[in-house]
Amino acid sequence: MSVCLELERIERQQLLTAVFQPLADLRLGNVFGYEGLIRGPQGTPWHNPMALFEAAEQCGCFQSLELLCRKVVVQAFVAQRLPGKLFLNVSPDCLSQPDYRSGRTLEAILEAGLDPRRVIIELTEHKPANDYGLLGEAIAHYRKMGFTVAIDDLGEGFASLRLWSELRPEFVKIDRHFVQNIQQQPIKAQFLRSIQQIAENCGTRVIAEGIETLPELQAIKDLGISLGQGYVFARPQAQPPLQLPQATLDLLQPGNKVSAALLTAKACAERILQQVEPVTPDTPNHLVFQRFRDDTELHGLPVVAGGRPVGLLRRHLFIETMARPFNHELFDKKPCSLLMDKYPLVVDRDLSLHSLSGLLVHSNRQALVDGFIISDNGRYLGMGTGYDLMRELTEIQITAARYANPITLLPGNVPINEHIDQLLRGEREFYACYCDLDHFKPLNDVYGYRCGDEVIQLAGKILERVCNSELDFVGHIGGDDFVLLMRSRDWQERCQSVIDMFDQLVRPLLLEEHVRAGGFVAQDRRGQEVFHPLVRMSIGAVRIEPGCFVSHHEISRAMSDAKAMAKKQSDQRLFIERRQLLDKALLC
Repeated sequence: MSVCLELERIERQQLLTAVFQPLADLRLGNVFGYEGLIRGPQGTPWHNPMALFEAAEQCGCFQSLELLCRKVVVQAFVAQRLPGKLFLNVSPDCLSQPDYRSGRTLEAILEAGLDPRRVIIELTEHKPANDYGLLGEAIAHYRKMGFTVAIDDLGEGFASLRLWSELRPEFVKIDRHFVQNIQQQPIKAQFLRSIQQIAENCGTRVIAEGIETLPELQAIKDLGISLGQGYVFARPQAQPPLQLPQATLDLLQPGNKVSAALLTAKACAERILQQVEPVTPDTPNHLVFQRFRDDTELHGLPVVAGGRPVGLLRRHLFIETMARPFNHELFDKKPCSLLMDKYPLVVDRDLSLHSLSGLLVHSNRQALVDGFIISDNGRYLGMGTGYDLMRELTEIQITAARYANPITLLPGNVPINEHIDQLLRGEREFYACYCDLDHFKPLNDVYGYRCGDEVIQLAGKILERVCNSELDFVGHIGGDDFVLLMRSRDWQERCQSVIDMFDQLVRPLLLEEHVRAGGFVAQDRRGQEVFHPLVRMSIGAVRIEPGCFVSHHEISRAMSDAKAMAKKQSDQRLFIERRQLLDKALLC
């Protein structure tokens, strides 16, 4: 049977299956919606959607097949009563065809009983869009019917940037290339940071595609990107999950930033290091068996050659192998390298426990049960176990919760002081910034404590979003006072972004007439009617050089003085203390 006849049979008998992959709301920690994908008949070359559509293009039935795929996806989405939005793939080339009848998709959606406002048309670029004018008209027609628009694979397709500027979509998807290992590649992070800034100015929401690991998810969340998709949440499947995996929920929950800050600052793999005497690759198996027999708590025995780990002997696999008939006699005097795992999990002593937990989640289960090897620049140090890791993480979470501010869940005074002292001990240069909300008390009196709490929470979220989680520290002293301990090179630009972003995002929380007037009239402490300006952010910053400050007490006083100067400035609300820096430099 020819390819075209086979495709005709697939269309006629509708031998297609819909699969769905969830998209996560990284701010709320829930499922935002699902992308609907298609699979051809199982066990055939057409099961792969790329092969299916390439064949359809050759046979001239691309448009009819794509319309059928949309119908199958919509029907399956409704049949499963999936929550949230449905991302429905549409090729720009189909939309821009003069004979394309755009009402067919709406007919299929209404026939299935789905509200068009829940559907997001996702433009996927298999080849260049030829007619931007006609394409724009088609998109405008879709919007009139209640659909919103997303562009897929920004940065990868033929003309995705031009599509963005021409169509002004509500969503853009970042190509997975810029997401993979983003926590280790600052250039990718800078690219996404720029895209995020453009998107915010255009009223577009960014979707990070291809998130596969928890460290990648943490980095994406820290950039302020609101939506994510990838294997870390779920693979495409016919019956997708209705909730996100617990590991991602733990990372996305509001209080995670407290523990993440403490983990980054203090806790690394060396903290759970256990000394285990290794064996060499030529150690006979009967001596290994004796080690396991004499130490019932030993689950993994590292194999080291020349000071470097080359393998791991796993207790249950080793004993099971040796217990089989004739194996004891066969392997007894042979080297243990025959039975070792040649690719164990090896981590560096300086790896944070937060990152280590992500590695274990995505590695095989044996590393969690039998343990992993801890090294120092490739040289063997000892072993770590999943049990010890969970114990340490639990203790850190409890400590973080004990000292967290109850309104923002950011680290409070104790962890702030500890972090300052640690930076001083490490003789690291940083900027200590005191962030304060001007005119907050009148707002709290007029709008009430609930609105006041929302404003404080907004300030905390902005500070978290703008700061680099790997270098900077955000703390909440109490009330409307925050502390930033900045080691980012562009710390000054980040602080100014905090001020500008707060001015913009606080407005929806206020009455429109107050925003237009630039403030409101209310009684002051003396009972007199006074005009109060809108609440705003001021930041006083002090440069901390190694050896110039003794303790957090001294730095706290310096920050307070800088904050007082920042509040006195009417136009420039970021004040950098330079006089004290000069005095300190003369003394250092």
